[in-house]
Amino acid sequence: MSTATTTKITNTLQGIQVLDQNAMAAARARVDFLTKPPGSLGELEEMVIRLAGVQRTAQPTLDKKAVTVMCGDHGVTEEGVSAFGSELTGMMMGNFTRKGAAINVFSRQMGADVIVVDVGSACETPADVRNEKVKNGTDNMAKGPAMSREEAMAAIEVGIRLAEELASQGYQAVALGDMGIGNTTPSAALVAAVTGKAVVEITGCGTGIDEEKRQAKAGVIERSLQINDIDSSWRERMDAVDVLARVGGLEIAGLVGVTLGAAAQGIAVIVDGVIAGAAAIMAFEMCENVQGYLFASHLSQEPAHKAALTHMSLTPVLHLRMRLGEGSGAVLLYPLLEASLRMMYEMATFSDLGL
Repeated sequence: MSTATTTKITNTLQGIQVLDQNAMAAARARVDFLTKPPGSLGELEEMVIRLAGVQRTAQPTLDKKAVTVMCGDHGVTEEGVSAFGSELTGMMMGNFTRKGAAINVFSRQMGADVIVVDVGSACETPADVRNEKVKNGTDNMAKGPAMSREEAMAAIEVGIRLAEELASQGYQAVALGDMGIGNTTPSAALVAAVTGKAVVEITGCGTGIDEEKRQAKAGVIERSLQINDIDSSWRERMDAVDVLARVGGLEIAGLVGVTLGAAAQGIAVIVDGVIAGAAAIMAFEMCENVQGYLFASHLSQEPAHKAALTHMSLTPVLHLRMRLGEGSGAVLLYPLLEASLRMMYEMATFSDLGL
């Protein structure tokens, strides 16, 4: 099995550095000297310190922030794993362009720019949606590979190019969003493959299916992993790109690319729910240095999300019982990141008090 990647993917992986420890140490020294007990502001302190490491400066900022919504369809919906049909993906892309979706509403409040990308829908790409379509939806992974290795890499490159554009435009953080009916199924498959967790334990209700259909969905995922030769020893025969191609999704692959590209460019990556978590864990599988650039916004209701975050040693900040996707939970972290920056720059220090 070939494990070769394209030049762009290889160069991007090689460009992902560990966080700047000197910048983090300087930021921590500042935060620890603020007028409060050390560590008393918990994750707010840890986030700003890590942001310093990401941006490689003891004085990080967050002047420009974005959310990218990657869209794609899934052949596995033929197996009845979702309460809705794939046509809803196209309808929601139109909703994004009309700025009527949850992600539009929340992003307006948070001051984040929304970038919608069609990387693999089965419908015609609406106007005002970025058309980067690699394939008109994946094939049914319960019957064979969802896509070819080449298609998976092409979708990863879509995300890398977008991250590079964001960097050139001065963005300092990007939230991972998604739209694709049926995409909790490949997400659970990917998380199961990487973590080794039992499929039935990490299979959730997705769009709102009942327990009987959830059990059937777990069976579809088990069958998909088996037919695609993904078991506990898959790393001996293939790499993360192979797994992504066999049981992943085009929008998930696009988000893998955004994650890798952003990390290589020194941009913070805000992880949303289970689909974003699946993309993050695949990027982490490709390059462990990615972990430092990932900020877990919230804990989804989907059990695979917790498994993915735990595997990457990420702590979700918010617990809101969300399971929407779109990046809707991720952008809610932005005001907390901004609060952490204000804490560092505007709080008095003990020296200000003459101590």
